[in-house]
Amino acid sequence: MDKAPLFGDAYPPREIARRVTRLGVAKARADAASVLLLAVLAGAFIALGALFFAVVVTGSELGFGITRLLGGLSFCLGLALVVVAGAELFTGNNLMAMAWASGEIRGRELLRHWGLVYLGNAVGAVGTVALALVADLPALGDGGLGETLVAIAAAKAELEPLAAFGRGLLCNVLVCLAVWLAMGGHSVTDKLLAIVWPISAFVALGFEHSVANWCFLPLGLWLAPEAVPVGGAALNLALVTAGNILGGSLLVAGVYWLAYLRPPAP
Repeated sequence: MDKAPLFGDAYPPREIARRVTRLGVAKARADAASVLLLAVLAGAFIALGALFFAVVVTGSELGFGITRLLGGLSFCLGLALVVVAGAELFTGNNLMAMAWASGEIRGRELLRHWGLVYLGNAVGAVGTVALALVADLPALGDGGLGETLVAIAAAKAELEPLAAFGRGLLCNVLVCLAVWLAMGGHSVTDKLLAIVWPISAFVALGFEHSVANWCFLPLGLWLAPEAVPVGGAALNLALVTAGNILGGSLLVAGVYWLAYLRPPAP
């Protein structure tokens, strides 16, 4: 059923639900080494998107809304690389909850995969931060990029706990919807167009992505430790991660499982 014409209509939602479930099973049964390697790639991809975002918004005089929109379009680089080039992203993999709800995988398989992917994503993001520092990227724009990165990290570390959780939840609703829409496409063009609007929206709206924050927060802590409280950074990562899990696994995977895959009533 997965074979379809290159330029055919998108897969219908019910078939997307089945495809997401089958993919979730395959991901859960993949060997740990491959999962970790692909997770490190995804962390690096998202970090590159985060750095691209920071460059685009630095020094912009186009106004708040347009600047945020352009930054959101730039950040799409990260998920585009994950989806098309191939990588394992923690936030998108929250959709694997559909396979668990369908009884296709065990809870421990799901948690094992999520743990491996989150670890790999963090390593990939922090590794990209190290390379960015070696390349002296914060010096771009006469140091303007470094100031932007510090301001972003400080704002995240000082975010109120409930706001951090809520923004993490809303972020992963849009990220998982972007992955869901991409699963409905047949070509690279389909997938890229499906990604653009949900990802641009979450960035423009200021929502919080745990993997991107593994880029922004370490960068801010390195560049200006006095401006970014370590405790606030750690709390942000914990609360945003929890919000990401709830938003993706319950509000997207859970809702679509109820709509399309729950067992019929007797």
